[in-house]
Amino acid sequence: MLLTIKNESDDSNDGNNVAYCYTGGKAFNPELPTVVFIHGAQNDHSVWALQSRYFAHHGFSVLAVDLPGHGRSKGAALTSVAALAAWLLAVLDAAGVQTAMLVGHSMGSLIALEACGLAPARVSKLALLACAYPMKVSDSLLTAARDDEQSAIDMVNIWSHSSIAHKPSCPGPGFSVMGGSRRLMQRISAINPDKVFYTDFNACNNYANGEQAAVKVNCPTLFLLAKNDMMTPIKASTGLSNAIPQSKISIIDNCGHSLMSEQADAVLNQLYAFAKA
Repeated sequence: MLLTIKNESDDSNDGNNVAYCYTGGKAFNPELPTVVFIHGAQNDHSVWALQSRYFAHHGFSVLAVDLPGHGRSKGAALTSVAALAAWLLAVLDAAGVQTAMLVGHSMGSLIALEACGLAPARVSKLALLACAYPMKVSDSLLTAARDDEQSAIDMVNIWSHSSIAHKPSCPGPGFSVMGGSRRLMQRISAINPDKVFYTDFNACNNYANGEQAAVKVNCPTLFLLAKNDMMTPIKASTGLSNAIPQSKISIIDNCGHSLMSEQADAVLNQLYAFAKA
């Protein structure tokens, strides 16, 4: 689904305000409970393939967004979490959604958190996957993302999975989870050569409003974390979880930073149970 959004920070009318949202193979119906899926750095909506499609076929309307500069959404990649959160709320406006459950992974978890801090009444539930605050990025990875993007892609994919030689996973035998993730990141580079990875990493690295946003969250919140996550380790979410009264932490075993593909069924089961609770 393509949406034309109005963002107060962008008064232009050059076509760059078009947002793409995957709706899970079902027509979007704003009368149903809505779940919004927000991807992380150098990704797009497809990282939520199993989870978004299941929700759409089991009583929910789904918006799995492509952030600006990623996938099919137009415009340049936005440079701050605050700008991305404002964009996300504008997407909800364009879709006619008053309240929604927000589900964000990695950078997407910061966007979901900030959006909830900006408009807490519009968020019914909050699910933060592989979340850390502060979400600092090492100097070596920032430099690689700026100067040698393929090297950064390789590093992130090694660090994001629980084992370099793990068994096949979603969607079935013969599918390489790490290979699929690597190819997606390469595709983002191909369709947008403007150093999206570096822009995304800088947005994560510079985000400093996590604690202020957390104290405004007044909805049930799930921290869904991976036991073997080297990118956003479990302990890095403690400050946020302590600041949100209605929060709970759930940890998935045998999994790294790429939760949605490496343990797709476990992530789906946790999110669906949380949404239905």
